[in-house]
Amino acid sequence: MKKYTDTGKKDTRSGFGAGLAELGRKNPNVVALCADLIGSLKMEKFQEENPTRFFQVGIAEANMMGIAAGLTIGGKIPFTGTFAAFSTGRVYDQIRQSIAYSNKNVKVCASHAGLTLGEDGATHQILEDIGLMKMLPNMVVINPCDYNQTKAATLAIADYVGPVYLRFGRPAVPNFTPENQTFEIGKGILLNEGTDVTLIATGHLVWEALLACEVLEQRGISAEVIDIHTIKPLDEEMILASARKTKAVVTCEEHNYYGGLGESVARVLAQHYPVPQEFVAVDDTFGESGTPAQLMQKYGLDKDGILKAVEKVLKRK
Repeated sequence: MKKYTDTGKKDTRSGFGAGLAELGRKNPNVVALCADLIGSLKMEKFQEENPTRFFQVGIAEANMMGIAAGLTIGGKIPFTGTFAAFSTGRVYDQIRQSIAYSNKNVKVCASHAGLTLGEDGATHQILEDIGLMKMLPNMVVINPCDYNQTKAATLAIADYVGPVYLRFGRPAVPNFTPENQTFEIGKGILLNEGTDVTLIATGHLVWEALLACEVLEQRGISAEVIDIHTIKPLDEEMILASARKTKAVVTCEEHNYYGGLGESVARVLAQHYPVPQEFVAVDDTFGESGTPAQLMQKYGLDKDGILKAVEKVLKRK
């Protein structure tokens, strides 16, 4: 098994902030909008260095999306910033009508996604956002796994013409992908080759999948691990190549079972190469208050949850 090293825990929202600041220096057409959460979204550096290209809209998220859509008409590349719950659920109509329908070049950047928002509880722990966004025509959906990948994704989406939903989180998590990586939208990353089972993970669950892979190796089980940072468009070619080899799949995500990565993978398998699949995801419930680690453990979104799913899927081969 290929070994990956945690170079130091960092929050993925800081990767977004670093990428946005770099874009501010490189691309004069990049503008940023924030709904009263500059510090939480790590947008301070961009604001400091580009005060005329930064717009604090206050707690008016729907208005922010409308302004962003309008700015694209003049050739600007707007990056909006607020919590994932407010970036999707609160403003779905505005995103659908003003951004996705008209294919506007807006980057909807959402922090504090999933259970790992933690103590703020169920009202803020949106677990439906990937589903909401991937169902919109024209929308690209990206969910990177660590600081370095989030920074690379932030830089990459500025060059992509069209609406993008970029999802990232609050807690410090292992930072293990290359520092100066090239981020390719729609292309999965094969982290480890295996022959017995395929672990397809996104976001914070990628590291947990690697931890599970180590345990499985000790048990004599060869696991293939794929990092799917882009949920739409999905790298169907990589998924099918792996499924044909291992003939068993486990999908891992910090999201509801319904509407997330797992369902996208299931559609591909059902259409092209049906094999047993198990899902590591939230079982159609709301979250609750707790530390990120406590919540991930309680809801089975960790190494142990993945190992249990692998045990189930191997029995079905």
